[in-house]
Amino acid sequence: MDSGAAAVPCLFPLHRCKTIHLVRHAQGIHNVEGDKNYKAYLNPQYFDAHLTPLGWQQVDNLRDHVRASGLINKIDLVIASPLLRTLQTAVGVFGGEGYTGKMDVLPLMVANAGNSSRGAISSLNCPPIVAVELCREHLGVHPCDRRRSVSEYQFLFPAVDFSLIESDEDVWWEADVRETKEELAARGQKFMNWLWTRKEKEIAIVTHSGFLSHTLNAITNDCPLMKKEISKHFANCELRSMVIVDRGMIGSETSTTNYPGKIPSGPDLPSEVADENAEK
Repeated sequence: MDSGAAAVPCLFPLHRCKTIHLVRHAQGIHNVEGDKNYKAYLNPQYFDAHLTPLGWQQVDNLRDHVRASGLINKIDLVIASPLLRTLQTAVGVFGGEGYTGKMDVLPLMVANAGNSSRGAISSLNCPPIVAVELCREHLGVHPCDRRRSVSEYQFLFPAVDFSLIESDEDVWWEADVRETKEELAARGQKFMNWLWTRKEKEIAIVTHSGFLSHTLNAITNDCPLMKKEISKHFANCELRSMVIVDRGMIGSETSTTNYPGKIPSGPDLPSEVADENAEK
């Protein structure tokens, strides 16, 4: 393909498009040593790693950004991987303000959840947050990528929706089998296809660097000019906004803005036919 060729504009129906805001979780305790030595990810003490104090500072910074930019008012849904560090990031960035017991709602996060030393977070005035297993990190071998039971998470994050997770215990993670890159990419594609079953048009997704890297690398194979920009490595608590297009016609939603015109309905004559009739 000639990279110097003029770009050809593409048009897609609006209801076949979604805006997604991809977020990698903030710094976890496993990242501190793991970034220096990859073998540190094998350490069992990093089971379902929680955020570091620096990670919570990153959460606060991103929270300020999504409010200053007005993004918080546009998001219809937040999807989070069901691991402690992604749940903490999701509720910290997109959740409500501080929670008090006087509020007649469940908190998104209880105080000090996951050794956070943070106060409880309210579920008021924020988009719904749902946990989805398909967008978990690379599965197997690394204890940091093994989740707790849903029952434990429900206690820590009462207002997060865990109803889409089928098993209370983690039946996906295996101690001696690491998911292949191809399997992870296929799971990522399955997740992207699942997004089209949702009616929400603007969705934030809080997930992991491995999942993002392999998924985006796989789905941009037909876009070589954009591949490098889209699939480059995510930093902790980095957010990138993208538009995805339902070219496979997977979604069943109809447009809410299209208008049929010419009511009552009936065929319009082509202009040349109308001209011929006028001459007669």
